[in-house]
Amino acid sequence: MLPSPLNTILTTDGIAAVRDLGAESVHLILSDIPYGIGAEEWDVLHNNTNSALLGSSPAQTKAGAIFRRRGKPLNGWSEADRKIPIEYQRWCESFASEWLRVLKPGGSALVFAGRRLAHRCVVALEDAGFTFKDSLAWLREAAPHRAQRISVVFQKRGDQENADKWTGFRVGNLRPTFEPILWFVKPYTIGKTIADNVLAHGVGAFHEDAFVKYETSPDNVLRSGFEKGESGLHIAQKPVKLLKALIELTTTKGQIVLDPFCGSGSTLVAAKATGRHYLGFEMDPNSAKIAKGRLADENGHENEN
Repeated sequence: MLPSPLNTILTTDGIAAVRDLGAESVHLILSDIPYGIGAEEWDVLHNNTNSALLGSSPAQTKAGAIFRRRGKPLNGWSEADRKIPIEYQRWCESFASEWLRVLKPGGSALVFAGRRLAHRCVVALEDAGFTFKDSLAWLREAAPHRAQRISVVFQKRGDQENADKWTGFRVGNLRPTFEPILWFVKPYTIGKTIADNVLAHGVGAFHEDAFVKYETSPDNVLRSGFEKGESGLHIAQKPVKLLKALIELTTTKGQIVLDPFCGSGSTLVAAKATGRHYLGFEMDPNSAKIAKGRLADENGHENEN
């Protein structure tokens, strides 16, 4: 049983709301879940904090939007910070079994997850009973390079000798040009085949011909980007074209796509455009409002009226 009518966005806690859905009631879960890296307040999924977390320095302010908030360093500020990965895994466990319950046998859960903690999401969903099918890679057209030159640190300390010695070295990461998309499937009945499952539940195989309309070849590296004027509605927004490719890969027209963390609604826009039913949950009222506006606009962009 699903909330009536379908094709709805509910401003609610997506973890709790999934518990109210009936067993085996959706064909696909496609969601850009929080990454647990402290990008915004909603992305802080651990219990220990620090007054510097999500703050900013003069250098960050000068850098502008690409470096707005201070996250925790990988080494953390305390021994408790070393527990952040396992706390993220526990958070994923809080919804994993419910996702498994509401999916039809053979149905997919496609999850955008951050590079640092994606493995914790994999373990949580595997432990709940999912099969981890593959890890796809989405190549972004542009990505900010935030790695600080360590020579500048030494220069500010007045240590020119080490500034010269460590020229060319940086602190941070290489440019983050890809994001993982974790592909899970709900196991089909033991003793049956995928072909049997397709006949019984309408899911389990993937539609290669539909996928290559968007990605040109059936690779697990995806390159679909934003259309002009599409981006900028949410810090974690994904291209509608990319989401269409994933939806058409795993479902057929008239089936149901669920996004429990729907943000500005890109998954729902893609589902509507491809002839699928959709259901979205979003806690933030402003994001939910944007999503509803986009769905009212046939082009999938924010409706300014």
